[in-house]
Amino acid sequence: MKNEAQNEKPFIYDFSLEELQDWTKEQGEPAFRAGQIFDWLYVKRVSSFEEMSNLPKPFRMKLEDAFQFVTLSEIAKFESKDGTVKFLFGLHDNHAIETVLMRHNYGNSVCVTTQVGCRIGCTFCASTLGGLKRNLTPGEIVAQVVQCQKLLDPEDQRVSSIVIMGSGEPFENYDATMKFLHNMIHPKGLNIGARHITVSTSGIVPSMYKFADENTQINLAISIHAPNDALRSKLMPVNRRYPFNEVMDAIKYYIEKTGRRVTFEYALIGGVNDRPEHARELADVLQGMLCHVNLIPVNYVPERDYVRTPRDDIFEFQRILQSKNVNATIRREQGHDIAAACGQLRAKHMEATTG
Repeated sequence: MKNEAQNEKPFIYDFSLEELQDWTKEQGEPAFRAGQIFDWLYVKRVSSFEEMSNLPKPFRMKLEDAFQFVTLSEIAKFESKDGTVKFLFGLHDNHAIETVLMRHNYGNSVCVTTQVGCRIGCTFCASTLGGLKRNLTPGEIVAQVVQCQKLLDPEDQRVSSIVIMGSGEPFENYDATMKFLHNMIHPKGLNIGARHITVSTSGIVPSMYKFADENTQINLAISIHAPNDALRSKLMPVNRRYPFNEVMDAIKYYIEKTGRRVTFEYALIGGVNDRPEHARELADVLQGMLCHVNLIPVNYVPERDYVRTPRDDIFEFQRILQSKNVNATIRREQGHDIAAACGQLRAKHMEATTG
């Protein structure tokens, strides 16, 4: 099993328990060996096959010959005053990705990246600077969570939730994202509850329908950022490929199929999409839908010329939505002092290494 990230041995974290069971049988070993491997990977969280001490040495050598561990080298690590930790990880091919660990009073959440860069082109986001370099493998996404869990291990704490809201569009790396998700919720893995995981998409319509049919309890969030087709196309070029109405139809299908609430992420940009008329139009579109709006004060990105919406205007936007019975909250900002918005740290790193 080769993948696009490397031409050598596949990453052990790329495999599901069932695939490892098949592989161990092919090696003439009992299927329970796969469960032991999974335990070493996700519960004991070792970094080498040699550490898997309850496996026979010849079998460990077979593992060494067949697989490799994901190497995430820590290029940078910043800790915010609020406890948020942002990592810039180097990959084996010299690309870099970001991962964020957020500490809440209800638990620890990890925001993972699914692609190196992004091709969606949202005009307010630093992730798209430099375009898309490649997809991550399932194991490279898994390794981000495991690395954060290792940071928490000495504190006897655990990762309790995951948001797939880092750089990249997860639904353009659909198969790897779904495999990562299944490994995260597996009871023999990190055993994170599906309802504590949220995947966010910019509106890749075919994958949204596919996700609706997955029969999973994993939450879905949509980056909407505008109440109509014309404005959304200016902010999000992907809207020209999958227009506003098609995205809304896919969301309605998802809600009807799953009975689950959808979260709409709406980045408020000063003077662009944050006026009372935008709030009223958005409320009219969403009224009666099983949904929740997460209002996000936009992060200042030097390469983009957007300003943050004034605080009073944010509250007024929320008030208008709620007056029309659309549930809306304002995202609590975390890591603002350490450039914790998607792509900011990687953009600085790219500038330093290429400039």
